[in-house]
Amino acid sequence: MKLTKSFFLAFALVMTTTIAVFAQLQTPAASPAATVSQVVGFTKISIDYSSPAVKGRKIFGEIEKYGVTWRAGANAQTIIEFSTPVSVGGKNLRAGKYSIFMTPSASGEWTVHLNSKAASVFAYMKEGAIDEEAVAADDAVSFKVAPTAGNTERLQYHISAENNKVAKVTMAWEKVVISFMVDTQVDQKMEGFKSAF
Repeated sequence: MKLTKSFFLAFALVMTTTIAVFAQLQTPAASPAATVSQVVGFTKISIDYSSPAVKGRKIFGEIEKYGVTWRAGANAQTIIEFSTPVSVGGKNLRAGKYSIFMTPSASGEWTVHLNSKAASVFAYMKEGAIDEEAVAADDAVSFKVAPTAGNTERLQYHISAENNKVAKVTMAWEKVVISFMVDTQVDQKMEGFKSAF
């Protein structure tokens, strides 16, 4: 009887531990986290994002509506970080983190927003919709980009060093490719170094 009682106690302990372990296991994320970085000139450019898949769906125009600002990724906001001051869309930006938002268009150019607060696009919800004026008010810079055609199952960002002065940042997903340039201001920084001596 004592042996049976000890067996059941041991069995209960093993089952409790097993259930606790399984409860802590997570399934793979549908939109896994990704990071890409590239040093261009004196500047490290990094992008942290989540990478959703198309999975046979129509993304732009249906899941992501035309004319509605989108977080340019999944899960949390997509963040771009510059280690030094840069110029994007003709505007000088300080070193630091910015959220990337995009406003898709059915035809013509898309709008790319770099959010100065590195906030989530959902921080701009008002009465169940994105408050586009509030988004624009917190833009460090916004600019138009003509999309090109592509075919990418899982959302991806790329950073190309180009001439090692100006970087090309590219987002590709579904049938759309959006690219913009980041001037890392190498010549200005070199002049600053020279004048310091």
